Amino acid sequence: MKRLSSPELGRLVVSFFEDYLPAQRGMSTHTLRSYRDAIVLWLQFAARDAGRRLESLRVADFTAESIERFLEHLEAERHNGIATRNARLAALHTFARHLGAELPEQLGMVQSILNIPFKRGAKHVPIEYPESGDIRALLEHIDRRTPAGQRDYVLFALMCNTGARVQEVLDLRRRDLRLDPPEQVRLQGKGDRVRLCPLWPQTANLLRQALSQVFPDFLGPPLAGRIRWHGTELTRWLRRL
Repeated sequence: MKRLSSPELGRLVVSFFEDYLPAQRGMSTHTLRSYRDAIVLWLQFAARDAGRRLESLRVADFTAESIERFLEHLEAERHNGIATRNARLAALHTFARHLGAELPEQLGMVQSILNIPFKRGAKHVPIEYPESGDIRALLEHIDRRTPAGQRDYVLFALMCNTGARVQEVLDLRRRDLRLDPPEQVRLQGKGDRVRLCPLWPQTANLLRQALSQVFPDFLGPPLAGRIRWHGTELTRWLRRL
């Protein structure tokens, strides 16, 4: 049996994120980030648990016992809920399958990890939707006397109109907008699903005015990069709320 050295674990982590998840499983960028966070948290915990430096961890440290202690740590010390705990476990299950495919001699260890069950009892919190008064208060909070405020007002009006996610707004291109009747926007969501959402005349008018100021040749060819740049600033604005 080959020696389970630290470089072996490092190689598996790299191939997991660079090849297995994006190429073989076709997972989205959001899933990759979630799995990355889970693996990083486990690596940090396993290093402390073993009393060694993170770079000295070996495949032999990736055990069912270590993962069970990690899950207890998430709930007891990080105060994670059951849903978050289960999401971390799902990522570790997937990594275990990748490990088993690369190192078939470790299938016994992999099977013991896959036997760790998901925890039941996650609370289902009812979804609350903002009332019209809440939306008005949000929009009135934006200072429209500045160019940045005018831009933010339009972007938030668009999200309130369509219910679009922030990422969907970041990915918008000019060709996704129809500002003549019937006004609508083309949104690309999770799993590359596309949907058409109607726009209120007021929202379409705001978009028409804003885009004509930014792009004097608004009816010309798309300039997706400029809209994406605005969207990046929108994300920063959201984080300050």
